[in-house]
Amino acid sequence: MTDGIDGRKRETLRRFAAVGAAAPFVGTASAEAGNDDSERTDANETREAIRGYVPTTPGAHFSKLRDDLRLGTGEAQHHLRKLEEAGEIESAKDADYRRYFPADRFDDLDKRALGYLRRDTPRGMILALLRDPEATGAELAAELGVSRPTVSAAAADLDEAGLLDRTDGYALTESERLLTLAVRYADSFDADAVAFADDAADLVAYDP
Repeated sequence: MTDGIDGRKRETLRRFAAVGAAAPFVGTASAEAGNDDSERTDANETREAIRGYVPTTPGAHFSKLRDDLRLGTGEAQHHLRKLEEAGEIESAKDADYRRYFPADRFDDLDKRALGYLRRDTPRGMILALLRDPEATGAELAAELGVSRPTVSAAAADLDEAGLLDRTDGYALTESERLLTLAVRYADSFDADAVAFADDAADLVAYDP
């Protein structure tokens, strides 16, 4: 690893560790045993960064967390396992992904909703339907720049997850919940979610 890459990694970890230092569950894990103070410091800094990252990016899957924090695969696995064992975070399997959440914060439907909000096409459909509940499949496909079959496949997944009703067109079944999650964590999604949140923040009433 070059000095430049290592420096960027440390800067990233410190940024999220600063968030972790203010998190409700901070300080509950013991220091990592290591061969020297530097090793223990690195382990604690990484652990704090994960503590800061997970509450601000709930539902992120393993690869995203690992890459966003510039961690190695084994390094990420080790610290995530330790935090799960300590009861500070929890994970849930979502198709091919394992997604991470702060412990005891979200119910199962919240976790499914966050999982779909972290997928590009379902998130785009959810935001579009929150903006215009009468939007048709063709309109959604045109707005998102995807094919009708792609919209239909995503709609079927959302229906199976209990987030969409396809009985008569497309209707969100948990619009208030989805609105709140989309607005609250907009910064962790994409620019469209941030723009949506800027317009919709005053509408949020649901509190998971």
